[in-house]
Amino acid sequence: MQIFLLLKEFLADIRKQKMRAFLTIVAITWGTLAIILLMAFGTGLGFRMQESFLNAGDKVIRLYSGQTSKEFKGLPTGRRIRLAEDDAWLLGKTIPDIDLIHPGFGRGVHLRQGNNAAWTHMEGVFPQFETLRRTFTAAGGRFINETDLLERRRVVFLGGEIAKELCGYENPVGETVTLDGLPFTIIGTMPKKLQTAMNNGPDDRRAIIPFTTFQALYGYHYVGEILVHTRNPNDNQRVVKQIREILGRKYQFDETDERAVQIWDMVEAEKITRKIFLGLNIFLGVIGGMTLVIAGIGVANIMYVVAKERTHEIGIKRAVGAKRRHIIFQFIFESLLIAFIGGGAGLLVSLAIVKLLWMIPISGDGAMQFLGRPLLSNIVIITSITILTLIGLLAGLFPARKAANVDPVEALRYE
Repeated sequence: MQIFLLLKEFLADIRKQKMRAFLTIVAITWGTLAIILLMAFGTGLGFRMQESFLNAGDKVIRLYSGQTSKEFKGLPTGRRIRLAEDDAWLLGKTIPDIDLIHPGFGRGVHLRQGNNAAWTHMEGVFPQFETLRRTFTAAGGRFINETDLLERRRVVFLGGEIAKELCGYENPVGETVTLDGLPFTIIGTMPKKLQTAMNNGPDDRRAIIPFTTFQALYGYHYVGEILVHTRNPNDNQRVVKQIREILGRKYQFDETDERAVQIWDMVEAEKITRKIFLGLNIFLGVIGGMTLVIAGIGVANIMYVVAKERTHEIGIKRAVGAKRRHIIFQFIFESLLIAFIGGGAGLLVSLAIVKLLWMIPISGDGAMQFLGRPLLSNIVIITSITILTLIGLLAGLFPARKAANVDPVEALRYE
């Protein structure tokens, strides 16, 4: 019953201050809309950037050949350290935290299909490359398998963009193309994916053949890179240290010499990226929060006016025994109600805008593929509700204290 009485008094106050209340609710709606959309766009941008980064390697450690920069046991600096296939299997057997490891070849290749030709980067790989590098297959095709390796088959997996460039459409499974003049059968293609980190060009233009086929054709001994995936990405730093120790013993270089074997830990790089976008999201949240603070001043203004108009009524309540906390609760309740009405409207409009943006198709490689997909995460909504609650409390607290401190005798005399 007390809630109904509070609502009745609230509606009576709003009727007296229609225009002021309407403008204040509109301001809160706008402020809520601003903070939610700004943080949603920031969250969406951060997620898309992280995903596009990991599309070049799913939380992997990448190893490359290097050159020593420190003397070691009488050996000079400048020695070339070149990684081979055996190094990968040695690391996989020696370090228990590694669950997937992949040595791979790489070189430029000339492709032709009919009158169409292209130059791109080609890799010789094992089946686990598909997972490690997120080169997932479009419907109707497949990736390199164990049989391809055993039989050294002349099969090729193409990025969707170069497949379309050569054959005129994105999924030409079964077609024949030539690689450096040798015929290969297309067994699958990769659909379009976001990718900001890359090596020798985007995967959309990649040509991939079996590791053994590559080795038989070109006679390579040293690999282009070794991909390492750990069971727990949080263990990557320890695994990197173990890798340097093992390879240091094998190739006789100082394990602290970071140039001897170049190592890129994509988990650490991802952490840095995540921190950058967390900072951006906090900044955007502060900007939106300032808009809400301005709207909160309007709420406080209304509550001060209400307190002044109801001085006589408050005096009567105090005279008949109403306690200060009852008066304070009433004003805080009303200010919170105004804040949540405006905040609820802002949240609904934000949801509608986000849903509308997700319905708009995105094509091409422009900025919209990053900015056109805002995300309303739980953090965004909780942050908005928290700020609204604080504004409602603060906007109602000071007028409430003023009203509660009114002397009953003076209040009864007030006209």
